[in-house]
Amino acid sequence: MFTSNATREFYKKIRPYFRWLISTTKPFSSERIIKQKKPIKKTHKKNKKSPKLSARKENVDPIVYMRDIIAKVYNVLKYSTWDSAQEQLENLSIKWDSYTVNQVLKTHPPMEKAWLFFNWASGRKNFKHDQYTYTTMLDIFGEARRISSMKYVFQQMQEKGIKIDVVTYTSLLHWMSNDGDVDGAVKLWEEMKLKGCRPTVVSYTAYMKILFDHKRAKEATEVYKEMLQSGLSPNCYTYTVLMEHLACSRKFNEALEVFNKMQEAGVQPDKAACNILVEICCRNGETWAMMKILQYMKENFLVLRYPVYQKALETFKMAGESCEILKQVNRHFVIEHFKEEKTDNFGETASGNRSNADNGLVLNLINKRNLVAVDYLLADMMDKGVPLDSKIISTIIELNSANGRWNNALFAFEYGMKFGLNIDRIAYIALIGLSIRTNSFSKVVEIVGEMVREGHSLGTQQSALLIYHLGCNRDPVSAAKIFSVLPEGEKNIATYTALIGAYFSSGNVNKGLETLQIMKSVGINVALGTYCVVVGGLEKCSRVSEFEFYRKEKKRMQAESNFQAVSLEETICNFLFAGDSVVRLTR
Repeated sequence: MFTSNATREFYKKIRPYFRWLISTTKPFSSERIIKQKKPIKKTHKKNKKSPKLSARKENVDPIVYMRDIIAKVYNVLKYSTWDSAQEQLENLSIKWDSYTVNQVLKTHPPMEKAWLFFNWASGRKNFKHDQYTYTTMLDIFGEARRISSMKYVFQQMQEKGIKIDVVTYTSLLHWMSNDGDVDGAVKLWEEMKLKGCRPTVVSYTAYMKILFDHKRAKEATEVYKEMLQSGLSPNCYTYTVLMEHLACSRKFNEALEVFNKMQEAGVQPDKAACNILVEICCRNGETWAMMKILQYMKENFLVLRYPVYQKALETFKMAGESCEILKQVNRHFVIEHFKEEKTDNFGETASGNRSNADNGLVLNLINKRNLVAVDYLLADMMDKGVPLDSKIISTIIELNSANGRWNNALFAFEYGMKFGLNIDRIAYIALIGLSIRTNSFSKVVEIVGEMVREGHSLGTQQSALLIYHLGCNRDPVSAAKIFSVLPEGEKNIATYTALIGAYFSSGNVNKGLETLQIMKSVGINVALGTYCVVVGGLEKCSRVSEFEFYRKEKKRMQAESNFQAVSLEETICNFLFAGDSVVRLTR
């Protein structure tokens, strides 16, 4: 064994060899090992926390955000009685400044509580309401149609010398006109300018909309010119107000001209503007204008709201035009609709009768748009007594109607009737629309009767157009049958006028006048469109004395029309049968 001395001597002799060995083995060099192990071996000394310091950190209050404070105050005001709410508000450790109070009011708590809170804040020490809190309180009363209370708050602002700016005036204008006091809004506008409040683009636009909505187009145009002369440029909402007015006046060419000019001026129509215009196009059946707006939306990645999309889809189907551009703009709706159709609508058929390969085969042919093969398969299934799913039959009717295949659409309808299937309203509308366009009225009475029997509504406008078209086709008997099967709610001024027009168009003047008397006897007032139909029919048939009588009645109504409220049915009647007269009146 080695002694301790011998061991030291031996180590001194071999030490140089160890150094040489370590320096030559680079992959395992000491430098490399140190670098690798350094982060691993790095340790921190554990400092022992003093009990006083840890206790102090635990007692630190958590951060409280302003949104949480506002939400808490809102809940107190909404869900507590005022006595309880007042007590809770007093106990809150909040600095009540005008900003905080204004933010609470903007959450729109119940109106009475908002007013009590507004007055409670006034009594706080070192607190003073400013123009922002007063304006928000004005909005709360205005939205609740408490115009007298709103005016009282405005009077307080004036008495206390609170600054009244253009925002306050714009809010007052809006709520006063919304309550029907247009003259009051006009006076307020003039007062605002006299007080030296310079209108902004927002206030100009709001005032223009008020005037347009209350049939003061000339005044609104002057306000628009005044805005331009003051050096202010229209924003997107200003252009939207202009286009909305033009479109509602059926001036779609002018509306589209504004649509293009605003883009040239560097203002891009937004999603809201496009949705408003498309919806107005749907109401008026202007598919050509709608397609131009949809093309812009496609290029700028804008989409429609779902209710507007549904209206547009139905409008295209009623017109018998392709809705491909609509689907390209709103691909997300198309995908969702496809999934719903596949799972919800056709899922019951697949789960209830998985062995029924006919449904799957027809669906496959529909997806491939192979309508000829669908026709052969449908005829074979009808002979064998094999029923299809009602959704599939509705889809077949829609596709055939969209492609102008009236006989094939009618065959699918008869197939559905044979097996007692519930056909969708859109399929009925598409089939009736195709029947009108192709003058194929032989089965239209049966189709409408079946549609009404299943609880579907044809709609006032569609019913009136169909009845009138039948009269123009010299078939007043069918027109009368369709009128008779309509629900009582749809036997209104528009459909009665259409039936009168049908009789006049077929040369049966006496029956037309008799229908007019029946309409009056059941308590339905005569519209301007009704007089236009009657006067035109009597003039064509040379019934001079009766013509003169109803012509005078028509003139009297035209003179009084500006002072009478018009119902929706009367509006439809006038636009269908008194188009030129209505346009002249609105100018």
